[in-house]
Amino acid sequence: MPSINLLPWRQALRQRRRKEFLVGIGAAVGLAALITLLAHLTVSSMIDAQNRRNELLKAEITELDKAIEQILALEDQKERMISRMEVIDTLQASRPEVVKLFDQIVSTLPEGVYLTSVKQVGKKIEFNGVAQSSTRVSALMRNIDASETLSKPELKVIQTGNTSGPGAQFTLFASQRSVAAEEGEASAKRTARAAEAAK
Repeated sequence: MPSINLLPWRQALRQRRRKEFLVGIGAAVGLAALITLLAHLTVSSMIDAQNRRNELLKAEITELDKAIEQILALEDQKERMISRMEVIDTLQASRPEVVKLFDQIVSTLPEGVYLTSVKQVGKKIEFNGVAQSSTRVSALMRNIDASETLSKPELKVIQTGNTSGPGAQFTLFASQRSVAAEEGEASAKRTARAAEAAK
């Protein structure tokens, strides 16, 4: 005689499949949550590493800015030192010129001419003095024109008569020749002569 199963097997099968489905959904949700958590941790660690790199770069940039400021300060200091050295070199070069100038002033004064003041502004020299006559002033101008360190004599004022006292009072201007320029011209002339002789 055949056996008949009267148990609700279809309902049990449905419940088992529903349970398996729910377990699968839960496993999928858990796996998705785990993947999301791992991705979040990975991205967070990458962001932290990049932030550390950025901070390191900012610190290095700050150090480089300080180094650039120091370099610029050193450049300014170098420029100031070079300008001072140029002034010192100019003064050193002009020392012999001053001695030579005073020597030439003494040697250009003819007899009967006395200087009351000598004033120099740049290369321009002003002579104030007294001469026994205007011919003595003319002799002084000729001596200045023939001098090695003085040139271009210009007579601005000459006063003769009782109001000016004994003799003739005069104001005379002259220009100082640069020794370095003269030496450069002489050297250029010597070079030109040597080149012509070589031809």
